[in-house]
Amino acid sequence: MAKDNAATARRQARVRRSLRARAYGKPRLSVFRSSKQIYCQVIDDSEGKTLAAASSLEKINREALKTGATVEAAKIIGKLIAERAVQAGVKEVVFDRGSYMYHGRVKALAEGAREGGLSF
Repeated sequence: MAKDNAATARRQARVRRSLRARAYGKPRLSVFRSSKQIYCQVIDDSEGKTLAAASSLEKINREALKTGATVEAAKIIGKLIAERAVQAGVKEVVFDRGSYMYHGRVKALAEGAREGGLSF
């Protein structure tokens, strides 16, 4: 188990290093994907504050979605985070996929965020 956690931490650190080099002060759209839910945040790393957040566990989403583990749910969460980020005054972000590959639910969340008005 420790070997798996170490590999995940290495992948995540590699992605974050790459983002920091190219962020130029932009906030980071961070994604966490569990087996049953999906969560995302827009984080300002210079201040260490979360500017906007959305997840499939929110009451509105729990009622509307059958489960948070689908591509459709991820797309809805992406649109929701984009809407909240734009309300907070954020239009450009860098996409932090964490240790996950860019496909499936992570890709759907990114596409939903782009449709909602975020650019990255």
